[in-house]
Amino acid sequence: MNHELWTMNYKITLENIGRRFNRDWIFRGIDHTFTTGKIYAILGPNGSGKSTLLQVLNGSLSPSAGKISYFYEDKPVEIDQVYKHLSLAAPYLELIEEFTLDEMIDFHFKFKSYQKGIDKSKLIALLAMPGAKNKLIKYFSSGMKQRLKLALAFCSDTPMLMLDEPTSNLDTQGVDWYLSLVQQFAQNRLTIICSNQEHEYSFCDEQLSIVDFKRG
Repeated sequence: MNHELWTMNYKITLENIGRRFNRDWIFRGIDHTFTTGKIYAILGPNGSGKSTLLQVLNGSLSPSAGKISYFYEDKPVEIDQVYKHLSLAAPYLELIEEFTLDEMIDFHFKFKSYQKGIDKSKLIALLAMPGAKNKLIKYFSSGMKQRLKLALAFCSDTPMLMLDEPTSNLDTQGVDWYLSLVQQFAQNRLTIICSNQEHEYSFCDEQLSIVDFKRG
């Protein structure tokens, strides 16, 4: 599938990036460049700082040291504009429990555009939840909620895609479904996946291990 946004050349550069809480460094000294067309894995055990690094990358946390820069076609992008170009799915992002599935999708796509060839009915079909259209999110299982978070992120027309523990709460069938979304919607974007489960990242082009940047 070709789409205008997918031709956008985005780049994130990290220069000596570090983040600490109080006096304790979570990571420090990260130099790395992330570019459109590659899928990156940020790896490490639970509690190692993967999610913190992802929050620095998506602009929701400031680094304690170093510099992060964003570029579109080699032109700088202000950090307060980054969210417009980004889709994110993460365990700590909450859905609006009082919305129905139908209302949640409509709300999300007030702020994002659909991928080319996708609309609400196709997204619901992709979820395989046709009977849940008018069901309140609060009555969804944890697996259904995770599927919805992933579908909203993958199907949003953004050049950057960030996923944190993408198959949490998914069964084996759900993992296969996630991998099919990667094939359909993660190519030719700047995609970053935080994980400690090999099936979530085995296809990634580059791996960045957070433990390599722990303070010794």
